[in-house]
Amino acid sequence: MAQKATIYKADVNVANMDSDLYLDQSLTIAQHPSETLQRMMLRIVAWAMHANEQLTFTKGLCDEDEPELWQVNYSDEIEVWIDLGLPDEKRLKKASVRAQQAVLFAYGENAASQWWTQQKSTAQKYNNLSIYRVSDETMAALADLVTRTMQLQFSISDGQVWLSCGEQSLLLDIETWQEASH
Repeated sequence: MAQKATIYKADVNVANMDSDLYLDQSLTIAQHPSETLQRMMLRIVAWAMHANEQLTFTKGLCDEDEPELWQVNYSDEIEVWIDLGLPDEKRLKKASVRAQQAVLFAYGENAASQWWTQQKSTAQKYNNLSIYRVSDETMAALADLVTRTMQLQFSISDGQVWLSCGEQSLLLDIETWQEASH
């Protein structure tokens, strides 16, 4: 019998001073049986960094045609496509061509650095593509915050992302490798 997804609930408060966005949202996150807690939490971070009421989690790992998160308008046009990991050249192109804005969160420091060396020239062809690298330390710290129900506060200012959960507060080490130029 196949394992079922584990369901997590998060009440998320986002104060993004960089984009003048303030939002409270209750999220339900399904962790795929093959997904780590670190990766699941990174999906929440990605949501918070690009937060708005139309940005939704997709089937993700269950559907290769969809990103981890997306924002689709009423005409079924993809406005924002957010992926995690180290996609191949074909996936980068797909995201950049299909969406108005494409975003990638790369993680796994050694593998990510090698991937960036190989994919940098390809990625730079797409002016609507932003790429961020998340440190191993941040990924580990994110996993340490996980509980089945979470109260998460994100404060974003001057490109820095602070996450508070209960008594814990941490500055997320997220490096910009490529910023969309649109």
